[in-house]
Amino acid sequence: MAVRGLFRGLTGEKVVADDSLRREVLDDFEQAGIGWIWASDAEGRLIYLSERAIQSLGREPSAMLGKPLVELFEVDRSNPDEKSDRPLNFQLSARNKLSDLVVKFGADTDRPKWWALSGHPKVSEDGTFHGYRGSAKDITLEFQRKLEDSRAAEFDALTGLANRHRMDRRLDSTLAAYKSAKRSCALLMMDLDKFKYVNDTMGHPAGDDLLRQVGDRLRSVIGNRGEIGRLGGDEFQVILPDMDDRGELGELSDKIIQMLSSPYQVEGKRAIIGASVGVSIAPYDGLERDELTRSADLALYAAKNGGRGMYRFYSAELKDVEQERQIMLDDLREAMENETLKLHYQPVVRTSDNSIVGFEALMRWEHPEKGNIPPNHFIPVAEDSDLINRLGEWAIRRACEDATAWPETVRIAVNVSAKQFANKTFVAGVTQALEATGLDPDRLELELTETVFVGDLETTEKTFAELKRIGVRLALDDFGTGYSSLSYLRSAPFDKLKVDKSFVDSCTQKDQNSAKIISAIIGLSNALGMDVTVEGVEAFDQFDLVCKKGAKYIQGWIYSKARPQAEILDEIANGGFKIKPSGPDQYRPERRSVFRRIGVIHEDHRYEAVMRDLSKTGSRIEGLVGVPVGTGLVLDLGGGQLAVCEVRRSEDSTIGVEFENPLISDGSGGLCTRHRVSPYVLAAAGMPLTSLPPGNYPDSMLGSGSGSQPQFMQVTVQRS
Repeated sequence: MAVRGLFRGLTGEKVVADDSLRREVLDDFEQAGIGWIWASDAEGRLIYLSERAIQSLGREPSAMLGKPLVELFEVDRSNPDEKSDRPLNFQLSARNKLSDLVVKFGADTDRPKWWALSGHPKVSEDGTFHGYRGSAKDITLEFQRKLEDSRAAEFDALTGLANRHRMDRRLDSTLAAYKSAKRSCALLMMDLDKFKYVNDTMGHPAGDDLLRQVGDRLRSVIGNRGEIGRLGGDEFQVILPDMDDRGELGELSDKIIQMLSSPYQVEGKRAIIGASVGVSIAPYDGLERDELTRSADLALYAAKNGGRGMYRFYSAELKDVEQERQIMLDDLREAMENETLKLHYQPVVRTSDNSIVGFEALMRWEHPEKGNIPPNHFIPVAEDSDLINRLGEWAIRRACEDATAWPETVRIAVNVSAKQFANKTFVAGVTQALEATGLDPDRLELELTETVFVGDLETTEKTFAELKRIGVRLALDDFGTGYSSLSYLRSAPFDKLKVDKSFVDSCTQKDQNSAKIISAIIGLSNALGMDVTVEGVEAFDQFDLVCKKGAKYIQGWIYSKARPQAEILDEIANGGFKIKPSGPDQYRPERRSVFRRIGVIHEDHRYEAVMRDLSKTGSRIEGLVGVPVGTGLVLDLGGGQLAVCEVRRSEDSTIGVEFENPLISDGSGGLCTRHRVSPYVLAAAGMPLTSLPPGNYPDSMLGSGSGSQPQFMQVTVQRS
């Protein structure tokens, strides 16, 4: 009888174990669930597996035995303790010894099992490989707990998104890998506008529910393009590998803002928030995590301070916006105390006879050092402080006072912010302004946006009722840009709708639906017995179209820009209270006046010039003499932005150029190129991986490098 094993008897002597006893011990071992035995052949097929193991998997023996191991099991890469992610096929082919290797069975099922697999290759004395012999045990419960613990350490418990720790680690590893591979990576930083207001008015459970919905919406927008994280509070981050097209990133950011600004149902109530997005891109805006994150943060702050509900790309011009914000807030307080803030008035005109029926009060701030500061820059700063209530109260009082000097048939419209509307003293302030000035309440029109519906709807409805009891009129501004305006029309007592300028800007473009939307809004207002004003009309092609669609009231530059009270009174004194439309035949996208020093590259020469105005399709440039029409140029706009263009007009030291590829919006009223010159291109030319210094380009970008003489004369341009 062959000796198969030994055991020690009760008396201490060694006793030889025969095959039957060995099998009995193995059977007891398997039946007790202490562990299972498995074996494979030289081709990697499973030839033996403990019966209890097969039963635990819920399979028939025929479905297991004879099948390749690599078809039945796979290394689980989600194992937080696994150092190697080499597949099972590699390890078996290499005939590595297996020691508690975590493998997953049933990857294609809803209830997978995890085993710890151990084994060693069986090789005969002549070197012949006979397969594996080993043991296994079920670790499903233990492994699932480990996964849950790992997930808790890396994922946000509220939203299920990655947490700050995981996002930092992911960004570090991505940037390190992409630096050597010369690839790009975009980073989006965002936070929610007015979330604190929802949290305070509706309670923290409602705030948590809203954050969960925000996470779901971000997943639907981003999909599998990148990883989304919640950094804490209402701060979110998105890592987007291999994205550097600022056109695509702008569209994506816009979509995120629109999606997150759609109303939410929270505990049976409606809540509205907004979102602002800051975008930075490696390697242009940073090579390491800290640098790239700071760039995205600066862009985010710039977006918030620029008016909220917008995105912004990082640029080198961005400064410490928090410091700038505080300076602006201090200057704004001083402006109020010194009464240097002004109201200008833009007329609302009846199209049937060109009569002025009302004015909208628009705030103007002429800073002693910085010049004119647009309202969309300083109003958000005021909204972040209590200053907005003082500012709003002053505007209503001054507008009512000025309106008393106009004909009694002319109304005055004043914009009201959501924070001002929610203030407990708002209605009292309106009442006091009317009583102090003696203005008929029906002549005062308060322009509101959908954001007034954030928070407690009962309080909002009560405020509406009190205002209507006073007798003032209510207008819903920016109509059509939100998501559920129709529900507001049903519940709120509005007297007027205002068609947003964004629809007018694109109403004459064939590939847009803006004209149909304008027509629908006008038809809706007529059906509801409301007035409707179309704002932002600048050219006759727009004017003719909206009039054809039924517009009875128009507000826009085609009639007049906003003017100070003195000019309004002069016009009244001269007996003229009608305005004929006057403007260009066709609307052209706004060309911005600028004074920007740029580089102009022609062949192998670089010239310094000044950009005087800029649009998406072209620019006016001063500083070069003798540039023929048709000359091809490359404009260096800074920060790696190169714009290929052709000269269309040339006179003295001024040229007009048309861009080969239109510029795109930077999200905050500015323009930028879709792509930039990668620092990796500079590295290939022997330059360091840093931001592009003006004019330092590889020879291949500057022409033939033949050393020819400059063809144009450069002259100095001074700011005028």
